[in-house]
Amino acid sequence: MATEGERWVGLAVDFSEGSRAALKWAADSLLRTGDSLLLLHVVKDPDYEQRETILWEATGSPLIPLSEFSEPSIEKKYGIKPDAETLDMLNTIAKQKEVTVVSKVLFGDPREKLCQAIHDTPMSCLVIGSRGLGKLKRVLLGSVSDYVVNNAACPVTVVKPAHA
Repeated sequence: MATEGERWVGLAVDFSEGSRAALKWAADSLLRTGDSLLLLHVVKDPDYEQRETILWEATGSPLIPLSEFSEPSIEKKYGIKPDAETLDMLNTIAKQKEVTVVSKVLFGDPREKLCQAIHDTPMSCLVIGSRGLGKLKRVLLGSVSDYVVNNAACPVTVVKPAHA
């Protein structure tokens, strides 16, 4: 996917405040003209009545251009609903920074699927938001960002939301 001189930046998104903070940080501190931004969204509990879920469960969806990611049919096709604020941020960043934005929808355990996507798609780095779990909740529930930081094949930056 990535050719020499082309930089792919991964961004884990779940349309939360934490993932918007990660997007803002990536735009302000990391992305540069000509980069490709790969949004990775993992559907933890997929609806197996949807054809696309069964078809793309192992590999994830094909790359979805930002223009298509904004369409209502994406919710029906992949079981996700991008929020207006995130889409607005992405469109603004794509224009101002002159970056190509594409998305990939993955199905399963977010920890494993994000690491698999990093392995399958040569990325320069991955940016992931933090939910700001306390130590006890992180131990009991498991932290996606902790797992990815310790198992990813590329550098990972964890961004905490402003209130954390």
